[in-house]
Amino acid sequence: MNRMKKLFVAALVVLGIAGCATSKDTSKDNSSKANTEKINVVTTNSIIYDMTKNIAGDLVNLHSIVPVGQDPHEYEPLPEDVQKVQKADLIFYNGINLENGGDAWFTKMVNNAKKEANKDYFAVSDGVEVIYLEGQNEAGKEDPHAWLNIENGVIYAKNIAKQLIAKDPKNKETYEKNLAAYVEKLEALDKDAKQRIAKIPEEKRLIVTSEGCFKYFSKAYDIPSAYIWEINTEEEGTPEQITKLVRQLRASKVPSLFVESSVDERPMKTVSQETGLPIFSTIFTDSIAEAGKD
Repeated sequence: MNRMKKLFVAALVVLGIAGCATSKDTSKDNSSKANTEKINVVTTNSIIYDMTKNIAGDLVNLHSIVPVGQDPHEYEPLPEDVQKVQKADLIFYNGINLENGGDAWFTKMVNNAKKEANKDYFAVSDGVEVIYLEGQNEAGKEDPHAWLNIENGVIYAKNIAKQLIAKDPKNKETYEKNLAAYVEKLEALDKDAKQRIAKIPEEKRLIVTSEGCFKYFSKAYDIPSAYIWEINTEEEGTPEQITKLVRQLRASKVPSLFVESSVDERPMKTVSQETGLPIFSTIFTDSIAEAGKD
């Protein structure tokens, strides 16, 4: 399956140097003014940041709370994050019990900043058909990783564009144009993925990861998943969890394993040693890749 290339939008501003202090100061003032005219948008993680960047480009001042490569399930916001949330005109979060909930870090942030739901901050997953953790079907037991089904990613993108347009209507045409181009790429990737995965022999069609976060992916692309732990908790990679997965793999013909970029890789290395199966690659679930990496 082709890996989707991340889109990076860069703005190059060429400043004329007039040779006097007054001209330089004016240039800085104009640049600062243009920046303050943009709306301030905050996202909770790098995936939502990347989606928003594809749609908004440089029309907004954009900040991601959780940095690239870090786990959004449990995060300790920095003072800068708190300030950005307080000043934000628009905040996007995943929802589905990822970074929100009764005592979750994001809930505390927006409450302290006196932000209002569906006025100041919005769940980009609104409209997604939620999948629950195994054996559960109640609030607080949702699997939050809905974006791993690209059709849900399209829902995310449309929700983002809708709120950008509502908050910044003067740039509606650009947001709509960027959304259309982005959705076209997502739909092409979705179609390609389904065609490629369908060609994998059924006995080898199993995706093995550390966290059981591929339920949406499995349903969308008809590829079962196996994992060490179901969702990020304090109990990750216990001997019992590893033993259970090793037994499952020994009874299968799966050729390789994967490890996510935002988790401890040691438990999966233990599984690899116990089964003799190689870790094929690092994959990205709760974060995009660092700039310049596949």
